[in-house]
Amino acid sequence: MTTTPENQVPDQIDDEVLPEASFDQQRFAARPARLRPRARRRRADEGPIAPPFAPSGDDRAYVEWLEEQSMLHDAQQVSRQVAGTHLMWANPYAHPDPRAALQRASVWFTAYPLSHITDRGQSFLGALGSEELWDAFSSIGIDALHTGPVKLAGGLQGWEPTPSVDGHFDRISMAIDPLFGTEDEFRQMCETATKHNATIIDDIVPGHTGKGADFRLAELNYKDYPGIFHMVDIPQEHWDLLPEVPEGRDSVNLSPEAEQALADEGLIIGALQRVIFYEPGVKETNWSCTPPIVDHKGVERRWVYLHYFKEGQPTINWLDPTCAGMRLVMGDALHSQLDLGSGGLRLDANGFLGVEKSVGSPAWSEGHPLSLAANQLIGSLVRKVGGFTFQELNLSIDDIARTGAVGPDLSYDFITRPAAQFSLATADTEFLRMVLRESMAIGIDQASLVHALQNHDELTYELVHFAAAHRDDEFTLGGEIYTGSELAEHVRKVMREKLTGEAAPYNALFTTNGIASTTASIVAATLGITDLDEITDGDARRIANAHLLLCMFAAWQPGVFALSGWDLVGALPLDREEVKGLISMGDTRWIERGAYDLLGAAPDAKKSTSGMPRARVLYGSVPDQLKKENSFASRLAQILKVRKRNDLPSGVLVDVPEVGDKALLVLVNELENGTTQITALNFGGEKLTARVQSEKVPAGRVFDLSTRRKVGVVDDLGGFTVELPAYGGQAMIIRD
Repeated sequence: MTTTPENQVPDQIDDEVLPEASFDQQRFAARPARLRPRARRRRADEGPIAPPFAPSGDDRAYVEWLEEQSMLHDAQQVSRQVAGTHLMWANPYAHPDPRAALQRASVWFTAYPLSHITDRGQSFLGALGSEELWDAFSSIGIDALHTGPVKLAGGLQGWEPTPSVDGHFDRISMAIDPLFGTEDEFRQMCETATKHNATIIDDIVPGHTGKGADFRLAELNYKDYPGIFHMVDIPQEHWDLLPEVPEGRDSVNLSPEAEQALADEGLIIGALQRVIFYEPGVKETNWSCTPPIVDHKGVERRWVYLHYFKEGQPTINWLDPTCAGMRLVMGDALHSQLDLGSGGLRLDANGFLGVEKSVGSPAWSEGHPLSLAANQLIGSLVRKVGGFTFQELNLSIDDIARTGAVGPDLSYDFITRPAAQFSLATADTEFLRMVLRESMAIGIDQASLVHALQNHDELTYELVHFAAAHRDDEFTLGGEIYTGSELAEHVRKVMREKLTGEAAPYNALFTTNGIASTTASIVAATLGITDLDEITDGDARRIANAHLLLCMFAAWQPGVFALSGWDLVGALPLDREEVKGLISMGDTRWIERGAYDLLGAAPDAKKSTSGMPRARVLYGSVPDQLKKENSFASRLAQILKVRKRNDLPSGVLVDVPEVGDKALLVLVNELENGTTQITALNFGGEKLTARVQSEKVPAGRVFDLSTRRKVGVVDDLGGFTVELPAYGGQAMIIRD
């Protein structure tokens, strides 16, 4: 091989000019920039039927009012406006296309409506559509905003709304909740994002609804509405198998004994593979029953319905002969894109769309082929109208690969996020390396993953891959051999010991799923800080350093990088007393959802408009941070500049090599232009000097992508030495 003399090769690489044409334009040159039909959920001259009137099934006006409020009704209105139009054939849709989604939006801000502090008189959606916010996002490098759930949620009792039981993930309408703003503000937000070359991402929940008009009409056995849900009309001769529903309640959870008795009679399929949010005396099974209800024809009925999550979240039936559930979800997706203007959709609870009776074992409720089929239908429809989807669900790596092959374009990275935090807590990357290699072996494309920091949920262990799907397989960690189930318990135990209890009393366990915390409080626990009130300025800088290390891990690899408002301001958990009413039933996640003020719009506000107490923050407002070169936001902007300038999102992870220092992680990626890129990260609190070596590293000169200066040369053994500060990282590239 002929080499160029070193004095003819610059030790600093020049800026590379990226093509201006988008991914879609390069692949489909004849396609216009935006081919998307339009549809409206409600027309301006449509006025609602006005209550009050008797809220009962035998009152026709009440039933008509419920129907008008229902999601199935709105789905029919939206769907009919676009059926039979030529624009429904304008876009390819058959296969998930993660790189097309990445080209459109690869750095996401994930908002949480209840926690966003706005200026006086300003709504949440109004704040998210402000020019000032998008100017700040552009400075950082953020090109998408996921709104979080902003639609009406909770339920209806008579014609009175009831509050959400799960942070607005129990949707009951396509209408925007007035608590967060208006449909016009949502559309304006989309327009402002577009002006900044960015995208808005909305939510649909194909797995369940709340107990809104659709569920109440199902209880009344009205039209196709019972077909929306997994609900069974229990014959009166078997009512003795059902528990009594206390006065003032609209349902009660079945005991395991009642569940089995109904299954023995062939009325329900019985126990499922697991009970999510299990809590003795509150939720012991996935089934609940209603009290006697007089339907719209005067017949008294009692229903048993399925809910994977909370009692107020009845599960949607994707294989009912009426196809009512499917029609509801598809219409919801169309409304978000064609009426409101979003470019992408999160699919929440999309892994639980098929359930089937099993002989001699729990019902088949996870990894069911119907889930794959339903996800393919949803993903295809969204792509058909020009959008993209991502799934956010705790599944085994195998199930993520299967679902991602046919349905959503992107999947939330529940695979490596907890492993990275485990590595930070232990200063040892062995488990993270194991998880990354397991993902590669199963066929996960890292570019198809959304690598996120904190979101609205707890720091989930997300060890279902080891605890369930591979519970009997053997894995080696720290020189010891574990079965999958033993490994999962070992990781949980270590995280509990290091990140909660006496080590970090400000974090809290959340059922068996994980730890309620913020990213900053995970780092604080790692640094040995036991009292958040004693954090010094020096501690805050160390927390920011380790926080940015997690940003480097998530950003300097293929795929989406996502972070939250809590991350941007460095939020700490709330004191339990501040949210004692919210956590009284065991949902400790509310301590991590403190209110934050991104723009410093209301410095004296004690709460968000929704009533969430203001969290203590370490980094300050985003505009103030951007004025300081060494702030968290300014340093993050430099990390993201490296990512974008070198097109790291669309690369391919090709190796996770062994390392000479347990705190070191090395990722070897191949970029789309064939260049080898290397990310080296130090998960320890001491600086390190270690060798990087991999069969996938070609001969050449090593350049630091941040400074664009040469930092080494790959030797004859295929390696080089790297020096990293405590909680530091380096993105590098190999040049001939």
